[in-house]
Amino acid sequence: MTEKSLPFIIVGGGIGGFGCALALARRGFSSIVLEQAPEFGEIGAGLQLGPNVFRMFDKLGVTGEINKYAVYPKGLMMRDVVTGEEVTTLPLNEAFLKRFKNPYGVIHRVDLHRVLMEACQKLPQQITMLNGRKVTDITDHGDGVSARDETGATHEGCALIGADGLWSTVRQKIVGDGKPNVSGHITYRAVLKTSEMPEELRWQMMVIWAGEKTHLVQYPVRGGEMFNLVATFHSAKFSEGWDSFGDSAELHERFAAACPQVRLLLSKIESWRMWVLCDRPPIRDWSKGNIALLGDAAHPMLQYLAQGANMALEDAVCLASKLVHGKGDIPAALTAYWQERYLRTARVQLTARLYGEAYHAAGATRDLRNAVLGARTQEQAFDSMAWLYDPPEIGD
Repeated sequence: MTEKSLPFIIVGGGIGGFGCALALARRGFSSIVLEQAPEFGEIGAGLQLGPNVFRMFDKLGVTGEINKYAVYPKGLMMRDVVTGEEVTTLPLNEAFLKRFKNPYGVIHRVDLHRVLMEACQKLPQQITMLNGRKVTDITDHGDGVSARDETGATHEGCALIGADGLWSTVRQKIVGDGKPNVSGHITYRAVLKTSEMPEELRWQMMVIWAGEKTHLVQYPVRGGEMFNLVATFHSAKFSEGWDSFGDSAELHERFAAACPQVRLLLSKIESWRMWVLCDRPPIRDWSKGNIALLGDAAHPMLQYLAQGANMALEDAVCLASKLVHGKGDIPAALTAYWQERYLRTARVQLTARLYGEAYHAAGATRDLRNAVLGARTQEQAFDSMAWLYDPPEIGD
């Protein structure tokens, strides 16, 4: 087997990992996806799809499938979590489409993962998918890499891409910066059948109820059959981990001062899944030799810009393009990849932190937020989003 015939090894079978495998396959590269879980799958609830990621769907060839599952809200609305009053609403109308050339959508995380995974399954000659394969050792040989998994198998590749998320093992091989930062923000996620959603709150909107050290997000998913609910609050009770069952008592305590509509929504959910929100400071140098990082492994971010999955898919498209133009020099291509990406993702990481402060503002800061957002024109709102939703061309 020659070096050129070796596949790329992708560690992680989530949205970023399958997005990477698919982007590579579209450009003629083969890959092996190694997932540590016993089965391929996603957990969680909804996620938001900015106009920027629809360009990536086009390049990956999955836009048609995405449209089968995505919901396209009529607007983005902020309301005050205590008073219930509307702070601002941005219509997602023809003017929005004209400005950004693509829609704003929401989708269940499981559905996005399924679309990418099934697209990969249709390319078995280019993409090998292996689950139950936690990577335990990685070696860069200079002319290729090898990865050993917990079954004792060794996988040979031309390069290795770490798409293994916030707690990335591959990241420690390149960066070695230990554990991520715990933000002190807790997120509870749940979905509610539309039939159980209070009829007066069944808005076809992406709605955020913003309050002091708390906020609640709601929007429809699964073609409008369900609503995604995400409650976030500051808490000193945290642990390293996620996807544990949340403490409903604490949740209701934190939202005790919320308006009746918010309390009603929270009362509808009997079981919540809890995540401890973490991120890391932005970094340069996502690659070392024939090993590189992608998605949350490279730039984990808080949820407040709703761009984690979007950035991972942008990474995937950019990476595949740089490898095409690298003419066989993989280390140089991997360096070119992060050099193009790191300033954009760093801006998203830092802006997400800033948005978190704005969402959870109190007192004069809250009043200023409401005054500024309430006074914005539609065009001013579009201008504030342009850096994120209308970026320079990614890939070619």
